Amino acid sequence: MTGFRHEMLLYAGQDEFVSQASSFVRDAVDAGEPTLVVVMRPRLDALREELGDDIDGVGFADMAEVGRNPARIIPAWRDFVLTHAATGTPLRGIGEPIFAERHAEELVECQRHEALLNVAFDGAEHFWLLCPYDTISLDESVIEDAYRRHPFVAGGGYRRDSPDYVGRDELSAPLREPFPPPPAEAAELHFLPGQLDRVRRFLGAAADGAGLPGERTRDLTVALNEIASNSLRYGGGEGVLTVWSEDGRFVCEIRDGGNLLDPLAGREFPPVDELGSRGLWIANQLCDLVQIRSLAGGNAIRLHVAVA
Repeated sequence: MTGFRHEMLLYAGQDEFVSQASSFVRDAVDAGEPTLVVVMRPRLDALREELGDDIDGVGFADMAEVGRNPARIIPAWRDFVLTHAATGTPLRGIGEPIFAERHAEELVECQRHEALLNVAFDGAEHFWLLCPYDTISLDESVIEDAYRRHPFVAGGGYRRDSPDYVGRDELSAPLREPFPPPPAEAAELHFLPGQLDRVRRFLGAAADGAGLPGERTRDLTVALNEIASNSLRYGGGEGVLTVWSEDGRFVCEIRDGGNLLDPLAGREFPPVDELGSRGLWIANQLCDLVQIRSLAGGNAIRLHVAVA
Protein backbone atom coordinates (compact mmCIF):
# COMPACT_ATOMS: atom_id res chain seq x y z
CA MET A 1 0.00 0.00 0.00
CA THR A 2 1.17 3.51 -0.82
CA GLY A 3 -0.42 6.85 -0.01
CA PHE A 4 -3.42 7.32 2.27
CA ARG A 5 -6.08 4.60 2.32
CA HIS A 6 -9.24 5.91 3.99
CA GLU A 7 -11.56 2.93 4.36
CA MET A 8 -15.01 2.49 5.85
CA LEU A 9 -15.51 -0.80 7.75
CA LEU A 10 -19.11 -2.02 8.00
CA TYR A 11 -19.83 -4.24 11.00
CA ALA A 12 -22.98 -5.52 12.72
CA GLY A 13 -22.58 -5.37 16.49
CA GLN A 14 -19.61 -5.54 18.84
CA ASP A 15 -18.68 -9.19 18.22
CA GLU A 16 -18.32 -8.57 14.50
CA PHE A 17 -16.32 -5.42 15.19
CA VAL A 18 -13.90 -7.35 17.39
CA SER A 19 -13.52 -10.08 14.79
CA GLN A 20 -12.72 -7.73 11.92
CA ALA A 21 -10.69 -5.20 13.91
CA SER A 22 -8.54 -7.88 15.59
CA SER A 23 -7.69 -9.37 12.21
CA PHE A 24 -6.67 -5.93 10.94
CA VAL A 25 -4.50 -5.27 14.01
CA ARG A 26 -2.86 -8.71 13.99
CA ASP A 27 -1.91 -8.25 10.34
CA ALA A 28 -0.31 -4.94 11.29
CA VAL A 29 1.59 -6.50 14.21
CA ASP A 30 2.84 -9.33 11.97
CA ALA A 31 4.04 -6.77 9.42
CA GLY A 32 5.71 -4.58 12.05
CA GLU A 33 3.40 -1.65 11.28
CA PRO A 34 2.70 0.75 14.19
CA THR A 35 -1.03 0.99 14.82
CA LEU A 36 -3.33 3.28 16.80
CA VAL A 37 -6.88 2.28 17.76
CA VAL A 38 -9.29 5.07 18.77
CA VAL A 39 -12.80 3.76 19.45
CA MET A 40 -15.37 3.92 22.24
CA ARG A 41 -14.47 2.25 25.54
CA PRO A 42 -16.69 -0.88 25.29
CA ARG A 43 -15.26 -1.82 21.91
CA LEU A 44 -11.77 -0.76 22.97
CA ASP A 45 -11.84 -3.08 25.99
CA ALA A 46 -13.34 -5.97 24.01
CA LEU A 47 -10.69 -5.63 21.31
CA ARG A 48 -7.84 -5.55 23.82
CA GLU A 49 -9.21 -8.66 25.52
CA GLU A 50 -9.39 -10.46 22.16
CA LEU A 51 -5.87 -9.47 21.18
CA GLY A 52 -4.33 -10.57 24.45
CA ASP A 53 -0.57 -10.27 24.19
CA ASP A 54 -0.62 -9.65 20.41
CA ILE A 55 -0.39 -5.89 20.84
CA ASP A 56 3.28 -5.03 20.34
CA GLY A 57 3.44 -1.65 18.58
CA VAL A 58 -0.27 -0.95 19.08
CA GLY A 59 -1.64 2.09 20.93
CA PHE A 60 -5.18 2.46 22.28
CA ALA A 61 -7.26 5.54 23.09
CA ASP A 62 -10.87 6.20 24.03
CA MET A 63 -12.75 8.13 21.34
CA ALA A 64 -14.94 9.68 24.06
CA GLU A 65 -11.83 11.53 25.25
CA VAL A 66 -9.91 12.09 22.00
CA GLY A 67 -12.98 12.99 19.96
CA ARG A 68 -15.25 14.67 22.46
CA ASN A 69 -14.85 17.63 20.15
CA PRO A 70 -14.61 16.06 16.66
CA ALA A 71 -12.21 18.79 15.50
CA ARG A 72 -9.53 17.36 17.81
CA ILE A 73 -9.40 14.00 16.03
CA ILE A 74 -7.36 15.05 12.99
CA PRO A 75 -4.64 16.57 15.22
CA ALA A 76 -4.44 13.24 17.10
CA TRP A 77 -3.93 11.33 13.86
CA ARG A 78 -1.47 13.97 12.71
CA ASP A 79 0.61 13.45 15.86
CA PHE A 80 0.57 9.68 15.29
CA VAL A 81 1.74 10.03 11.68
CA LEU A 82 4.43 12.60 12.50
CA THR A 83 5.76 10.48 15.38
CA HIS A 84 6.62 7.72 12.93
CA ALA A 85 7.36 9.81 9.83
CA ALA A 86 11.15 9.52 10.07
CA THR A 87 11.04 5.70 9.94
CA GLY A 88 9.11 5.45 6.67
CA THR A 89 7.26 2.46 8.12
CA PRO A 90 3.67 1.87 6.94
CA LEU A 91 1.10 2.83 9.58
CA ARG A 92 -2.39 1.66 10.42
CA GLY A 93 -5.22 3.15 12.42
CA ILE A 94 -8.76 2.37 13.49
CA GLY A 95 -10.85 5.43 14.25
CA GLU A 96 -14.59 5.46 15.03
CA PRO A 97 -15.76 9.08 15.27
CA ILE A 98 -19.39 8.24 14.46
CA PHE A 99 -21.46 6.20 16.91
CA ALA A 100 -25.09 6.13 17.95
CA GLU A 101 -24.63 8.22 21.12
CA ARG A 102 -23.56 11.35 19.20
CA HIS A 103 -26.15 14.13 19.28
CA ALA A 104 -27.26 15.70 16.00
CA GLU A 105 -24.83 18.64 15.97
CA GLU A 106 -21.89 16.37 16.80
CA LEU A 107 -22.89 13.96 14.05
CA VAL A 108 -22.77 16.70 11.42
CA GLU A 109 -19.28 17.72 12.55
CA CYS A 110 -18.11 14.09 12.64
CA GLN A 111 -19.29 13.65 9.08
CA ARG A 112 -17.36 16.79 8.20
CA HIS A 113 -14.35 15.30 9.96
CA GLU A 114 -14.58 12.14 7.86
CA ALA A 115 -14.62 14.26 4.71
CA LEU A 116 -11.65 16.35 5.81
CA LEU A 117 -9.48 13.33 6.55
CA ASN A 118 -9.15 13.03 2.77
CA VAL A 119 -7.77 16.58 2.68
CA ALA A 120 -5.60 16.43 5.80
CA PHE A 121 -3.74 13.29 4.74
CA ASP A 122 -3.73 13.74 0.98
CA GLY A 123 -0.20 12.80 -0.03
CA ALA A 124 0.57 10.96 3.21
CA GLU A 125 2.74 7.91 2.67
CA HIS A 126 1.69 4.41 3.74
CA PHE A 127 -1.15 5.30 6.13
CA TRP A 128 -4.18 3.00 6.24
CA LEU A 129 -7.07 4.32 8.36
CA LEU A 130 -10.07 2.08 9.00
CA CYS A 131 -13.30 3.81 10.12
CA PRO A 132 -15.86 1.38 11.62
CA TYR A 133 -19.63 1.90 11.16
CA ASP A 134 -22.13 -0.22 13.07
CA THR A 135 -24.97 -1.15 10.69
CA ILE A 136 -27.17 -2.17 13.65
CA SER A 137 -27.10 1.00 15.76
CA LEU A 138 -26.57 3.69 13.09
CA ASP A 139 -29.32 5.08 10.90
CA GLU A 140 -29.21 3.97 7.27
CA SER A 141 -28.79 7.60 6.15
CA VAL A 142 -25.56 7.81 8.18
CA ILE A 143 -24.19 4.71 6.42
CA GLU A 144 -25.16 6.10 3.03
CA ASP A 145 -23.38 9.35 3.83
CA ALA A 146 -20.24 7.43 4.85
CA TYR A 147 -20.00 5.86 1.40
CA ARG A 148 -19.68 9.38 -0.01
CA ARG A 149 -16.81 10.29 2.31
CA HIS A 150 -14.64 7.16 2.07
CA PRO A 151 -12.77 6.14 -1.10
CA PHE A 152 -12.77 2.50 0.06
CA VAL A 153 -15.19 0.21 1.89
CA ALA A 154 -14.69 -3.12 3.66
CA GLY A 155 -16.86 -5.65 5.45
CA GLY A 156 -17.65 -9.35 5.55
CA GLY A 157 -14.35 -10.39 4.01
CA TYR A 158 -14.33 -7.94 1.07
CA ARG A 159 -12.43 -4.75 0.28
CA ARG A 160 -13.35 -2.56 -2.68
CA ASP A 161 -13.67 0.98 -3.98
CA SER A 162 -16.61 2.92 -2.56
CA PRO A 163 -19.15 3.29 -5.39
CA ASP A 164 -20.46 6.62 -4.08
CA TYR A 165 -17.27 8.43 -3.11
CA VAL A 166 -17.65 12.02 -4.31
CA GLY A 167 -13.99 13.06 -4.37
CA ARG A 168 -11.68 15.27 -2.40
CA ASP A 169 -12.60 18.58 -4.06
CA GLU A 170 -16.30 18.36 -3.22
CA LEU A 171 -15.60 17.22 0.34
CA SER A 172 -13.19 20.09 1.01
CA ALA A 173 -15.66 22.80 -0.03
CA PRO A 174 -16.83 25.16 2.74
CA LEU A 175 -20.02 24.19 4.56
CA ARG A 176 -22.75 26.50 3.31
CA GLU A 177 -25.86 24.89 4.80
CA PRO A 178 -27.34 27.40 7.25
CA PHE A 179 -27.62 26.58 10.93
CA PRO A 180 -31.03 25.97 12.44
CA PRO A 181 -32.25 29.31 13.83
CA PRO A 182 -31.58 30.13 17.50
CA PRO A 183 -34.56 29.80 19.84
CA ALA A 184 -36.84 32.79 20.27
CA GLU A 185 -35.51 33.49 23.77
CA ALA A 186 -31.88 33.80 22.63
CA ALA A 187 -30.10 37.03 23.62
CA GLU A 188 -28.24 39.08 20.99
CA LEU A 189 -25.46 41.67 21.04
CA HIS A 190 -24.09 43.67 18.12
CA PHE A 191 -20.44 44.59 18.75
CA LEU A 192 -17.94 46.98 17.15
CA PRO A 193 -14.19 47.69 17.53
CA GLY A 194 -13.21 48.53 21.09
CA GLN A 195 -16.12 46.57 22.56
CA LEU A 196 -14.57 43.22 23.45
CA ASP A 197 -14.99 44.01 27.16
CA ARG A 198 -18.70 44.45 26.49
CA VAL A 199 -18.78 41.09 24.68
CA ARG A 200 -17.11 39.34 27.63
CA ARG A 201 -19.47 40.93 30.17
CA PHE A 202 -22.50 40.00 28.08
CA LEU A 203 -21.30 36.41 27.84
CA GLY A 204 -20.48 36.20 31.56
CA ALA A 205 -23.93 37.35 32.61
CA ALA A 206 -25.66 34.95 30.20
CA ALA A 207 -23.45 32.00 31.20
CA ASP A 208 -24.05 32.66 34.88
CA GLY A 209 -27.79 32.79 34.28
CA ALA A 210 -27.59 29.45 32.46
CA GLY A 211 -25.76 27.80 35.34
CA LEU A 212 -22.50 27.24 33.47
CA PRO A 213 -19.74 26.34 35.99
CA GLY A 214 -17.09 29.02 36.55
CA GLU A 215 -14.23 27.08 34.96
CA ARG A 216 -16.25 26.37 31.83
CA THR A 217 -17.33 30.01 31.67
CA ARG A 218 -13.67 31.05 31.74
CA ASP A 219 -12.83 28.59 28.95
CA LEU A 220 -15.72 29.81 26.85
CA THR A 221 -14.82 33.46 27.47
CA VAL A 222 -11.29 32.90 26.15
CA ALA A 223 -12.61 31.04 23.11
CA LEU A 224 -15.27 33.63 22.36
CA ASN A 225 -12.82 36.49 22.78
CA GLU A 226 -10.61 34.88 20.09
CA ILE A 227 -13.49 34.44 17.65
CA ALA A 228 -14.86 37.95 18.27
CA SER A 229 -11.36 39.40 17.77
CA ASN A 230 -11.16 37.63 14.42
CA SER A 231 -14.54 39.11 13.45
CA LEU A 232 -13.25 42.62 14.17
CA ARG A 233 -9.94 42.01 12.39
CA TYR A 234 -11.00 39.91 9.41
CA GLY A 235 -14.80 39.82 9.37
CA GLY A 236 -15.71 43.35 8.38
CA GLY A 237 -14.96 45.11 11.66
CA GLU A 238 -18.15 44.11 13.46
CA GLY A 239 -20.14 41.08 14.51
CA VAL A 240 -23.31 39.80 16.10
CA LEU A 241 -23.17 37.54 19.16
CA THR A 242 -26.18 35.38 20.03
CA VAL A 243 -26.31 33.15 23.14
CA TRP A 244 -28.79 30.59 24.45
CA SER A 245 -29.15 27.32 26.38
CA GLU A 246 -30.35 24.17 24.66
CA ASP A 247 -30.44 20.46 25.58
CA GLY A 248 -27.95 20.78 28.43
CA ARG A 249 -25.55 22.95 26.41
CA PHE A 250 -24.74 26.64 26.39
CA VAL A 251 -24.31 27.93 22.83
CA CYS A 252 -22.66 31.08 21.47
CA GLU A 253 -22.98 32.09 17.84
CA ILE A 254 -20.96 34.82 16.15
CA ARG A 255 -21.83 36.10 12.70
CA ASP A 256 -19.68 38.50 10.72
CA GLY A 257 -18.90 39.56 7.17
CA GLY A 258 -15.84 37.36 6.72
CA ASN A 259 -15.18 34.58 4.26
CA LEU A 260 -13.44 31.55 5.76
CA LEU A 261 -12.29 29.18 3.01
CA ASP A 262 -9.61 26.98 4.63
CA PRO A 263 -11.35 23.61 5.13
CA LEU A 264 -8.94 22.63 7.93
CA ALA A 265 -9.19 25.89 9.88
CA GLY A 266 -9.22 25.05 13.58
CA ARG A 267 -8.15 21.46 12.98
CA GLU A 268 -4.46 22.16 12.41
CA PHE A 269 -2.23 24.43 14.46
CA PRO A 270 -1.62 27.42 12.17
CA PRO A 271 1.83 28.66 11.23
CA VAL A 272 3.07 31.67 13.20
CA ASP A 273 2.39 33.97 10.24
CA GLU A 274 -1.30 32.97 10.06
CA LEU A 275 -2.65 34.38 13.29
CA GLY A 276 -6.21 34.63 11.96
CA SER A 277 -6.78 30.89 12.22
CA ARG A 278 -5.37 30.52 15.72
CA GLY A 279 -8.61 31.63 17.34
CA LEU A 280 -10.46 28.64 15.90
CA TRP A 281 -7.72 26.30 17.10
CA ILE A 282 -7.97 27.73 20.63
CA ALA A 283 -11.76 27.51 20.56
CA ASN A 284 -11.58 23.82 19.61
CA GLN A 285 -9.28 23.11 22.55
CA LEU A 286 -11.61 24.84 25.02
CA CYS A 287 -15.11 24.03 23.75
CA ASP A 288 -16.99 20.76 23.44
CA LEU A 289 -18.03 21.54 19.87
CA VAL A 290 -17.22 24.24 17.32
CA GLN A 291 -19.31 24.57 14.16
CA ILE A 292 -18.27 26.71 11.18
CA ARG A 293 -20.37 27.83 8.24
CA SER A 294 -19.20 30.04 5.36
CA LEU A 295 -22.41 31.57 4.03
CA ALA A 296 -23.20 34.02 1.25
CA GLY A 297 -23.46 36.88 3.76
CA GLY A 298 -20.41 35.94 5.84
CA ASN A 299 -19.20 33.52 8.48
CA ALA A 300 -21.26 31.89 11.22
CA ILE A 301 -19.47 30.11 14.07
CA ARG A 302 -21.14 28.30 16.97
CA LEU A 303 -19.37 27.36 20.21
CA HIS A 304 -20.98 24.68 22.41
CA VAL A 305 -20.15 23.92 26.04
CA ALA A 306 -21.94 21.34 28.19
CA VAL A 307 -23.61 22.96 31.20
CA ALA A 308 -23.30 19.92 33.50
